[in-house]
Amino acid sequence: MKSLEVKIPSVAAGSYKITIGVNILATILSEAQKLLPAHRPFVITDANLVAAGHLERLIQNQKLAPASERGSKIQNYIISPAGEASKNMATLTAIVETMEKAMLGRDTVVIALGGGTVGDIAGFAAAIFKRGVPVVQIPTTTVAQADSAVGGKTGVDSSVSKNAFGAFWPPAAVFIDVATLKTLDDRQFRAGLVESVKHALIADAEYFEYLEKNLDAILARDADVLEAIAYRNCRIKASIVEADPFEKNQRRVLNYGHTIGHAVESASSYQLLHGEAVAIGIVGAGLIEERLGLAKPPRIARIKAVLEKLNVPTKIPAYMKKSELVELLRYDKKSVAKWPRFVLLDKIGVVHTKDSQYALEIEPDIISTVLDAILS
Repeated sequence: MKSLEVKIPSVAAGSYKITIGVNILATILSEAQKLLPAHRPFVITDANLVAAGHLERLIQNQKLAPASERGSKIQNYIISPAGEASKNMATLTAIVETMEKAMLGRDTVVIALGGGTVGDIAGFAAAIFKRGVPVVQIPTTTVAQADSAVGGKTGVDSSVSKNAFGAFWPPAAVFIDVATLKTLDDRQFRAGLVESVKHALIADAEYFEYLEKNLDAILARDADVLEAIAYRNCRIKASIVEADPFEKNQRRVLNYGHTIGHAVESASSYQLLHGEAVAIGIVGAGLIEERLGLAKPPRIARIKAVLEKLNVPTKIPAYMKKSELVELLRYDKKSVAKWPRFVLLDKIGVVHTKDSQYALEIEPDIISTVLDAILS
């Protein structure tokens, strides 16, 4: 088992702990109650996690504090359908109203059991319920264990763009059980690994080499290797979040590949998985780098080789229109004067900066050319 601490002095708690292990799911609620002894758990999960048996394993044999008028049963909300289609204000409202009708109070701790969608919605619900209650994140997908469960960004989508509404709400703790990845379907598993590739590209060239050399073991879901990459992902993200918890500048590096990626994901009506869209966005960012003289073709080819081994797309589907993608780019949360800023690399492991800024304005004609190049 591995652990590390994320220090955020600007928030009341000051820090939170990430615990990483194998087959620790059944112990997590007990650990959460030690951390927050006066709080009663409210579990938010989705239909997929119930079907996989993870909710049952989480709550089995759990003893709550003495029963009150609310009873001793661990209450929960099951998001259905699972996935991005439910990541909206209607689901958020249904959750907090369920909590309200159950007469829950500020002595509640929200337990987010699931992937990025569950974690984002549950974290946002915790942030706004009774003006804020703690949330414990238990990510169960490759994308959530690498990225979305760590850092405290929560939110839901609008009818136009991804993550349009949300709040910064750092978790009280994060527990990562890599054994939960065994039940993840192959497409979700591979797509989620794109966030690991992204972390290596923005912060650690040695980690990128590790991924290149260990892809077979990763794809075979070797528990020791999965635990190792979970730790490295969390260490990278923690260092960035500690430096810039509210995404004023440096934290934007975590959006590498996400600017075009989010537009592609939205244009697909979320038929593309997040990691699949980000893979396309990473290739797009690489082509921007080429056009600006920051990269040469061998680097892009090396990155594409890893993405192709993950069996994720590297080109925009043919049914998408460039005009729609350009319009969606204008809604990106990094946009200034209705045009997005892009995170780029100087080299693998090093983000390009200009005037101390980590996300830069790129001329529209360059973006247009790049979109043409990656349209199928």
